[in-house]
Amino acid sequence: MPIRDCHIGTDTRIVEPVNLYECSIGDACFVGPFVEIQKGVTIGAHSKVQSHSFICELVSIGEHCFIGHGVMFVNDVFSEGGPAQGDKNKWKATHIGHHVSIGSNATILPVTICDKVVIGAGAVVTKDITEPGVYAGNPARKLRELETFDS
Repeated sequence: MPIRDCHIGTDTRIVEPVNLYECSIGDACFVGPFVEIQKGVTIGAHSKVQSHSFICELVSIGEHCFIGHGVMFVNDVFSEGGPAQGDKNKWKATHIGHHVSIGSNATILPVTICDKVVIGAGAVVTKDITEPGVYAGNPARKLRELETFDS
């Protein structure tokens, strides 16, 4: 699995094998093995992506984020009842704010998630998250406020 045409920040650690191409990863990040990060993805400084995660085109992830093991991002919502089959005009973007933690095996559909959010393991995020807090379930819903938060 190659690393091709990427901008990778200083002090970033990548554990191969990975498949990274035409993406941008900030300073002091970590990318675990068996991760795919596709064209145009941006990941902010001090973020971590654990093993077996898939980050598709049109995803941006802020700074100080944690992406757990096996997290899947989706950009095709099957708007016409099936896959877009390469028609990228039907794909939608995902924006993850700063200080967001996404638990293992979560699925993130094309949404916007604000800063200071925790997504529980196995959650399915189907709608924008506009308030900080802890979210879990399928579909993900707010369970509670964050009790403490240190930058």
